Amino acid sequence: MSNLILFDDPAIRVNLLPFTFTRPVSGVRIGIQTIDEKWASRLETAPSFLTEPYLQAKFPVRFSSDNLYVNGAVCPTEALVEAIRHLAPGEGLSTPDGLLIARRTEQALEKAPTAADGPQRTFDGPLTIVRALPDLFLNNGDQIRADFAFLTKGRRSQPITDPHTRVYAPENIFVEEGAVIRAAVLNAEGGPIYIGRNAVISEGTLMIGPFALCHDATVNWGGKMRNNTTVGPFCKVGGELGNSILFGYSNKAHDGFLGNSVIGEWCNLGANCNNSNLKNDYTDVKLYSYATGQLESSGRLFCGLMMGDHTKAGISTMFNTGTVVGVNVNVYGAGFQPKHIPSFSWGGADTGFTDYRLEKALYVARETVARRGIEFSEADEAIMREVYKISRKSTQS
Repeated sequence: MSNLILFDDPAIRVNLLPFTFTRPVSGVRIGIQTIDEKWASRLETAPSFLTEPYLQAKFPVRFSSDNLYVNGAVCPTEALVEAIRHLAPGEGLSTPDGLLIARRTEQALEKAPTAADGPQRTFDGPLTIVRALPDLFLNNGDQIRADFAFLTKGRRSQPITDPHTRVYAPENIFVEEGAVIRAAVLNAEGGPIYIGRNAVISEGTLMIGPFALCHDATVNWGGKMRNNTTVGPFCKVGGELGNSILFGYSNKAHDGFLGNSVIGEWCNLGANCNNSNLKNDYTDVKLYSYATGQLESSGRLFCGLMMGDHTKAGISTMFNTGTVVGVNVNVYGAGFQPKHIPSFSWGGADTGFTDYRLEKALYVARETVARRGIEFSEADEAIMREVYKISRKSTQS
């Protein structure tokens, strides 16, 4: 197998901020797995990453004499994997509209390859490509189905033995070892439900598939879990979730609604936090674009909250339709919050915002990850310092 390198397409990367401030494009979660986990499991090899220079210490790139560069925004399919396996040295694979999917070459590239770099074939099969923020939740249900089929093929689910749990379409439910389910209703008639190892579904939970509860995640008592939703590893959720993704290590543990939204890692939504996902006049939702620095139409009727890593929201915080919140934000207070809150901001709509002091933000980040027994590394700190510089430049321009 060629040396797998997942690369960031620059145009796509900026469209996926704030999530790509702190990870390569392929590090986003959609379905059960992150995109890099999908490629690693399907090609049976560990990838490295061609990404922004300030991310490379944590996400290094490795070269060899036979490198397979794969676009980190593209989710694999069986047909695509087969086509990539048959790439000849020096050959590329592109979509009909000219987006490079993959290129095999002996070259050690310093920047992302493009379709213009050499000979290529066209792949015209169906693909899921994450080009913009709404693509994450829009395609999440289909990616749960795809990941479910791959991860459970030829395997047998652990039995659901709790006598007070009601199951609909049990053939579409897969429970990994160590998971605990108590007095819940699981309805997989409309799509599969995946319960990861050591996950917990507490009493009174209502869960509708497609749904993914990843390993070591918890649904608290009485949780209303709508379809097309992914709760990432070690997350704790409660209240009502629908068509949303939590990447990992984030909490929305209490009552409140989260819909058509994407939450990064190490975030916390306080009790009774809510977001709007539909405008009262039924017009398309506008989202802040880091590419243009202004609100742009998402082309979508439903669109909720996009929240970057390490952001915290106080109790009863209200997020407007199509709100984009950056990295390391502390937001609280009455009234609907602004449609865009830059990284390293502190405050709320009623009090105004000030800078979140960098050293204080780093202290909170260290304490947050330490609570889960994880080290906040020098590479993590360097990334945060760089994101802080980027955010200060953008707010001062």
